[in-house]
Amino acid sequence: MSVLEKQEAAADQRSRRSGGREARRAMRAAPLADDIKPVRAGLEGGSYGPLTENDQERIHEAVLTLLETVGFANAIPSCIEALTEAGAGYGDDGRIRFPRALVLDTIKKAARHFTLHGQDPKHDMLIKGKRVHYGTAGAAVHLVDVEKREYRESLLQDIYDAARLVEGLDNIHFFQRPMVPRDIPDPLDMDFNTLYACVMGTSKHVGTSFTVRENVQPALEMLYAIAGGEENFRARPFVSNSNCFVVPPMKFAEDACGVLEACVEGGIPILLLSAGQAGATAPAAIAGAVVQAVAEVLVGLIYVNAIKPGHPAIFGTWPFVSDLRTGAMSGGSAEQAVLTAACAQMAQFYDLPGGSAAGMTDSKLPDIQSGYEKGITDVMAGLAGLNLVYESAGMHASLLGFCLESLIIDNDMLGHCLRCVRGIEVTDEALSIDTIADVCLKGPGHYLGNEQTLRLMQTEYFYPAVGDRFSPKEWNEKGRPDILQRAILEKKRVLAERFPRHVPKLIDDRLRARFGEMIKLPRASMGG
Repeated sequence: MSVLEKQEAAADQRSRRSGGREARRAMRAAPLADDIKPVRAGLEGGSYGPLTENDQERIHEAVLTLLETVGFANAIPSCIEALTEAGAGYGDDGRIRFPRALVLDTIKKAARHFTLHGQDPKHDMLIKGKRVHYGTAGAAVHLVDVEKREYRESLLQDIYDAARLVEGLDNIHFFQRPMVPRDIPDPLDMDFNTLYACVMGTSKHVGTSFTVRENVQPALEMLYAIAGGEENFRARPFVSNSNCFVVPPMKFAEDACGVLEACVEGGIPILLLSAGQAGATAPAAIAGAVVQAVAEVLVGLIYVNAIKPGHPAIFGTWPFVSDLRTGAMSGGSAEQAVLTAACAQMAQFYDLPGGSAAGMTDSKLPDIQSGYEKGITDVMAGLAGLNLVYESAGMHASLLGFCLESLIIDNDMLGHCLRCVRGIEVTDEALSIDTIADVCLKGPGHYLGNEQTLRLMQTEYFYPAVGDRFSPKEWNEKGRPDILQRAILEKKRVLAERFPRHVPKLIDDRLRARFGEMIKLPRASMGG
C-alpha cells in the first residue's frame, strides 16, 4: 500500500469514529446567530500596517503643506462659494487653497462612527474604528463568460443578476454597482436603471454613481418612494453616492461636484473618491501617492461639511498602481496591496470612516493568478482594518471585466480573509489546559469527540461553500470537480430561484406607473 493510500485509509477510519459522526451531526444543526458566526461583518482588523506612527505624521504634514501651497483648480462657482465661506482662499491663479486651521477643524467636526444602512436592518454596517466590511464596486464594461472564456459587453440584466447573487453571499456585505449597462446609452436612463437594478436586487447597502447633477432628482424620488417617504430615507439612507469629485492631480471634476451637492442636499451619504494612478496621475512613489490621495479626499471632506456640517462622508483614498513598464493599471499587484493598507491607516490616523479598493485582479479569468492576487490584496486590507473594502469580489482585468461566478468563489475567499482578520482569541478556556489534560490522561488520545471540539467547530472555524476539501479518493468519486465548475452550477441555481421581494410589488407598480418606459428592466426578468 502506498503512503497516499495509507493516509486515505487512516482518514476514512477517523471519519467513522463516533467523534466524527457527532461532528457531522453538529454541522447540520440550525444556523448560527450572526454574533457567534466564525466570520461576520464588522470584525476588528488593524493587526497589520505598513506605516509607522512617524510615517503617518510625516504624510499628514506633507498633506497640510500641499493644501496650503498648491490647492485645487477647476472649482465650479457653487464650490468656490461654499469653500471660501468656510475659510478657504481663492487665488488669482484660479486655485483654492486651504489653511491648516480649516483642514484640522473640519477633521475634528466631520461625521464619524455612523451607520450605512441596508433596506433590511440586518445588513446595517457600523462604520467605526477598524471594523472591516467587504463589498463590490466598479464600472466594468464587460461581463466575463467563463464557459466560453470570452468577454462581452455588460448589460443591465447583469447588474440585477449580480445584486441578487450578492444578496445571498454572507461575506460580501454591501453592493456597489460593479458594471455599467452598455445596453443603455442615455446617461439619465443609465444612472436611473443602474440604481433601480441594484436596489431591487439586494436589500444590502447599495452604492451608485450619477453622471450629472440633474440625474440625481429622479433617483431620489425613487428612493423616497421605496423608503416610504423622504423622512424615512433620510433617517435610514440605504444608498450612498460614489463620487469622483476630483480629477487627479488636485483638480475638481465639475460634473461630479454638482452631483455631490445634489446628493448631500438629498440626504445621500458620500464616498469621497480620489482615484489617482501611481506613476500616471499620482506620484510613482507609494508614499507620494498616499499623500496626494489624502490631500484630495480631505478637500472633499471640507467641501461636504461646508455644504452640510456633519453629513456622512467616507474617506475614500483610492489610489491605483501602474505597471511602469507599460503605464497600464495593475490592480492585483503587491504595490496595490500595501498602498491600500496604508490608506486604511491614514483613515484611522484621522479617526475617519475609510474606504479603499482591493481584490482588483489583473487576471482575465477566475484562475490561480486571480486567486492569489485577490487573496493577498483583500486580506491585507482587512488586516489593516479598512472599514469598507470596495471591489473586493467579482472583478477582473483591473476593473474592465466582472464575473458572476467569481462572486461565488470570492465569497469563500473573503471568508478566509475575515477569519484572518478575526485572529486568535487567547483566553483561559482557549489555552485548553484542562482539555489537554483530560484527553491525555483520561480520554481516547484524540480530540475528535471532545466537547470543546464540537462546541467550537462552528463558532471558531470557517468552512468554504464551493472550495474543495475532499480527499483525493472522495474527489475522484465525485467526478473530479473543480471550483469553477461548482461555481457555475451554483450561479445557475441561484439565478433560477432567487428573485428578491424586499421591495413590495405595489411599490414597484407605482414606480413603473410614475416612470413608465424609463424603467428598462422587464418584470419578466425579475421573476414576474
